[in-house]
Amino acid sequence: MRRFLALAAFLAAPAWAQTVVVSPAPQSTAVTVYRAPERASDTAMNLGWLEGYALITEKRTVSIPKGRATVRFEGVAAGLFPESAIISGLPAGVREKNMDADLLSPATLYARGFGRPVLLRRLHPKSGKEQLERAVIRSAPDGSAILQTADGFEAINCSGLRESITYPGVPADLSAKPTLSVETDSPVAAKVTLSLSYLAWGFNWQANYVLRMREDGRKADLDAWVTLASSDSTSYPEAEAALVAGKVNREADNGARPEPTGDSLTFRCFIGPMPEPLPMSAPPPPPPAMMERADMVVTAMRMNAPMMKAAVVVQQEALGDLKLYRVPMPTTVAANAQKQVMLAQKRGVSVTPFVQVDVYDAYVQGNAALMLRTRNRKEEGLGLPLPGGPITVFEPRGENAVLIGEGGVPDKAVGEDLDLRIGTATQVTLEASETRQNDKTRAVTLTASNARAQPVRLEVRIAKDDGTLLLTPSAKLKRKDGRDVWAVTVPANARATLRYTLRRPS
Repeated sequence: MRRFLALAAFLAAPAWAQTVVVSPAPQSTAVTVYRAPERASDTAMNLGWLEGYALITEKRTVSIPKGRATVRFEGVAAGLFPESAIISGLPAGVREKNMDADLLSPATLYARGFGRPVLLRRLHPKSGKEQLERAVIRSAPDGSAILQTADGFEAINCSGLRESITYPGVPADLSAKPTLSVETDSPVAAKVTLSLSYLAWGFNWQANYVLRMREDGRKADLDAWVTLASSDSTSYPEAEAALVAGKVNREADNGARPEPTGDSLTFRCFIGPMPEPLPMSAPPPPPPAMMERADMVVTAMRMNAPMMKAAVVVQQEALGDLKLYRVPMPTTVAANAQKQVMLAQKRGVSVTPFVQVDVYDAYVQGNAALMLRTRNRKEEGLGLPLPGGPITVFEPRGENAVLIGEGGVPDKAVGEDLDLRIGTATQVTLEASETRQNDKTRAVTLTASNARAQPVRLEVRIAKDDGTLLLTPSAKLKRKDGRDVWAVTVPANARATLRYTLRRPS
């Protein structure tokens, strides 16, 4: 269950002496979502543990009485950072802010009932006869439910009867909605429109790319989407939604946010591991935006399948060194849900398939990687800022498109090269051998083998220790990212060889 930080102590004056003004919901809301600061841009977000945040701005109209009063803003985000809340529009400003610590739930209701009388309701499974018995709660809500009755202590739901607890009422300080309360002291009574802005934890977003290769293998069609996710319990209907790409220099509050565990109440009748409960019905499959890579079930699609018409496309704006993507129409940011809107559609993007292998000194590192290369320019069919996210690549097979690989797109600015690793090249191998000539020099031979029925473009990236020289290569090498690169086209069912000498420094 979520716990929140209260920023100030309660007022010295008794609570009954103040007027309480309740704002049940905002009139309008704007939600701007920032990515999790520690998540790599080319990796998928963890939908079960969202570590991004959102800037939420609400407009509310309230009637403020003269004098001191408490204004309660119900329906704010459950993950609200109270220290970040800014309220403008009050006649005399804000004296104090408090975030309600506990929300109404089965767990909090049981916890607040500790040591208090309740009614134990028993229902016989065969006769259906109901019995009510007075009892007192004697345990915390994180294990067995121990109640004291006239017959002694017992754990409910352990006797074979259907049992439940009936409470005499709801504690006054338990709220059904996340609530931010502020203290104000107005010189006059007034009806005002307030602006409430705050940061809230439990949001995240990412870009999702789908690349469909064409028959020639040199062109592809790209669909780019942005996936917005919220793990908060508050929904924002018809909100102005926006996303911010880039890393914001925001300092943490030196405390990790607790992983959400829910507010459900589960009792045990024994000590030991709790068995998994049997579901009442089979859960529905997750939407595509929720699928992790291991759960991907779509392996083929029709090439001539009709595409979504009139997709909502986000509008890009500059925000200093960051990029702002604004949804051009009101949209609902729902609680514990995901939403996708289109980022861009690009047709006829130029791509170059190739195989990449890394060599360190005279040793092959890892397997050959299946790669795709393009450049983020209009000439290649792109030419727009690309926020990071996972990419799925399909290749045509007759009328269908078959999944051939998945990878990640890092944040890329316009004009940058984009190399995508989408899988392992199983039919292309590289072997390395060396012959020591003396204490300072070694002769190295790299042999590339292609078992495919078509030629393969191969790039071998050679790294070496500082000061070590690569001499007399048998083929021309180029330099890229601080490495020597052997780029060669290996014919079908053939081999290619590179020989060079490594000399250590004196």
